[in-house]
Amino acid sequence: MPKPVRYVCIHGHFYQPPRENPWLEQVETQDSAAPFHDWNERITSECYAPNGASRIVNKQNEIIRILNNYAHISFNFGPTLLSWLEENAPRTYRMVLEGDRASQKRFSGHGSAIAQVYNHIIMPLANTRDRITQIRWGIADFERRFERMPEGMWLAETAVDSETLELLADHGIRFTILAPGQCAAVRSLANGAPGSEAAWTMTDAETLDTRQPYLVRLKTGREIAVFFYDGARSRAIAFEGILNSGDNFAARLIGGFTADQTPQIVHVATDGESYGHHHKHGEMALSYALKLIEKSPDVRMTNYGEFLDKFPPVQEAQIVERTSWSCAHGVGRWCSNCGCNMGSGPGWTQAWRKPLRDALDWLRDSILPLTEKAAAAIFEDVWAARDAYIEVVLNRSSEATAKFLASHASHELNAEERIQALKLMEMQRHALLMYTSCGWFFDEISGIETVQIIAYADRVLQLAEEVFGKEAVNLEEQFVAMLREAKSNVPEQQNGASIYERQIKKMQVGLEQVAAHYAISSIFTSYPEEAELFCYSIRRLTYEVVTSGRGRLLFGKARVASQITQELEAVTFAVVHFGDQNITAVVKRSNPSLDGEYEDFVKKARAAVIGADFPALIRLFDHVFDGQTYSIQSLFRDEQRRIVKVILQSTISEVESSLTAIYEDHASLLHFLGQTGLPKPRALSLAATFAVNAGLRKALESDPIDALQVRAYRGLASGDKIEVDKSGLSYISDQKMKRVMVRLHADFRNMTHLENALMTARTLKELPFELNIWQAQNIWYDTLKLSRRHTMPEEWEKNFRELGGQMKIRVDELVVEEDDDVARQLAAPVAT
Repeated sequence: MPKPVRYVCIHGHFYQPPRENPWLEQVETQDSAAPFHDWNERITSECYAPNGASRIVNKQNEIIRILNNYAHISFNFGPTLLSWLEENAPRTYRMVLEGDRASQKRFSGHGSAIAQVYNHIIMPLANTRDRITQIRWGIADFERRFERMPEGMWLAETAVDSETLELLADHGIRFTILAPGQCAAVRSLANGAPGSEAAWTMTDAETLDTRQPYLVRLKTGREIAVFFYDGARSRAIAFEGILNSGDNFAARLIGGFTADQTPQIVHVATDGESYGHHHKHGEMALSYALKLIEKSPDVRMTNYGEFLDKFPPVQEAQIVERTSWSCAHGVGRWCSNCGCNMGSGPGWTQAWRKPLRDALDWLRDSILPLTEKAAAAIFEDVWAARDAYIEVVLNRSSEATAKFLASHASHELNAEERIQALKLMEMQRHALLMYTSCGWFFDEISGIETVQIIAYADRVLQLAEEVFGKEAVNLEEQFVAMLREAKSNVPEQQNGASIYERQIKKMQVGLEQVAAHYAISSIFTSYPEEAELFCYSIRRLTYEVVTSGRGRLLFGKARVASQITQELEAVTFAVVHFGDQNITAVVKRSNPSLDGEYEDFVKKARAAVIGADFPALIRLFDHVFDGQTYSIQSLFRDEQRRIVKVILQSTISEVESSLTAIYEDHASLLHFLGQTGLPKPRALSLAATFAVNAGLRKALESDPIDALQVRAYRGLASGDKIEVDKSGLSYISDQKMKRVMVRLHADFRNMTHLENALMTARTLKELPFELNIWQAQNIWYDTLKLSRRHTMPEEWEKNFRELGGQMKIRVDELVVEEDDDVARQLAAPVAT
């Protein structure tokens, strides 16, 4: 009897909401993600990067294989997340793209990556125009990155209705993935030709056979295939700890087949973050399960495109309208107090969801006629232009912007019209971003995800005021009034209007604020004549510094331009630093007719500083610059922290020296107290803890690593029972090992680099806490493959093998996966 045709497919939905400051187009520091800069960086470290180079280990926990999971599973990445990865984690980004290329070879030409609606909006709650743009932007983003048309598309939260499926099919999408509870009824295609009255069999999550694809026939006559994932096995991955064992994971998947002889696909779908972020080492369980399944003689891994080609649907399905995978009430989680929540606080409600949705819908609809009116004098078709604007979002070069405007403008635009055109497009982009689903998913309106989408709405309001003028004068007032109905569960947060006024309005930035930031930052940073600050360009025209004691005056003129809207402003600025954090800056728009006034200001300001008459200088600031001043608190968050760190550096150094001296003076007493078991004075214990951790940090950060000092301080910590900062020192150690490996990879023949890397690895291995040196291990692996293309000296081979062993790589058992695509990537520089 022939064996059943059995296939397994594992789908990962990899996604993070866009986190960029709407005015800076960069993610700012998120303290809750510490020690990482932000949550994107943290989850990349815990999940996205490890899945690109996942480990299979032996019983001694030594690496024997490194696997790109993306080459073996089905996956989608949020376009906004891929944009962040491309800029901030290029190595991980290349792993994702490489995984798709390798999967095409593995799965009969079908790539495993599928597209996603652009910024994860709940499609059934969107209007038709927004749905179309989301699909078109998702496809365009996918084609630009993966260099092919997507076969499938992931719907945010698998939220679906018939109109959404119609639009997917209309754009050439072959299939999507839904939850089993989203299937209402099925029937055989043999009995159910179009228009047939053949009986449907009602179904639900428990009775649906998920081991086959289904065809959904649409009202327009189009068709789309739907894969309803295995709900029980997907829940086991996400919530039941099955990723604690790769053996159990593989067995659970293989156990999903029946004895039926027909082709079957056991497939699961979860958040991709399950593999490493939600479940530590989940990516390793995935890799191990993949290799077990691939070794099984009667089971084969596949992806959806390949299976659909080999085994087209034989059953037809009807969907349950307006449903999703994460709301038991359809799509209520994103528009009502439906009861779905994270259980964050007793007595909390999500009644704020509806007024927030209503406010955003009102804002979207209010700017629509204003947009069409303003665009009539600029664009041939403003909505066609919006659909095409993704090409500018993906490539902010002046050439790409000019090409876009030339293609969609109704005539050749002058400078002012170009700015208006780009502001209209940016307004619409942020009007889409403000519907990102995460803003409603969690329990509290003051959470970072909801604050983020309200910030996008504020950017819409700012642009509307700039473009529409008086016609937009009441928009903000009415929007804030609607937000007042969105009540917070946290008493001090009050409501959406209070959050908007206290948090979000402070984020708003104009060109003068950028100039103020530049002026203050210039006190601590030596900028070139042309500099970039986030998404702005600064061209310095004049610049002078006058010092007197600790006081320093800096003044000049500059042109500030937005790289997004091309808006340009010439400014005059001045900033005085009195020492420490005491900084005052002033900025005003330049006016050539007032150049004489500026020269007079320069003369008087220079005299005031030389004469140390700083009160007179501040009065001069107020008089010439109309009283608007900026301080260190006006800096953008990341730069503010950097400069405060610079200011504190000497103070911290003094404190560090004092505490170290206290510890050194009384170290013998602490040793004695430790040996006798007598209690240690809290003051001395604090000094010892600080001094030892500071010493370890300095020794680890020195170049090359100070191995003797590391061992000395490690001995002190052990002998005096001093608690070391495991989290902070582990992070420093991980980064240290990565840096020495980057240096070695760039010049792998250099014996000095190799010896430095080996000494670092030996030293770090002795530390009394767990390290996560996966980045360094990856670079060792790439360097190994690179070195195999050359004849290396015996000493180099010996040291390099030991280096791998020190990093827990079982070199003599290591399976090295070589292919043309991997080889092509080896020449690419390793990002630091």
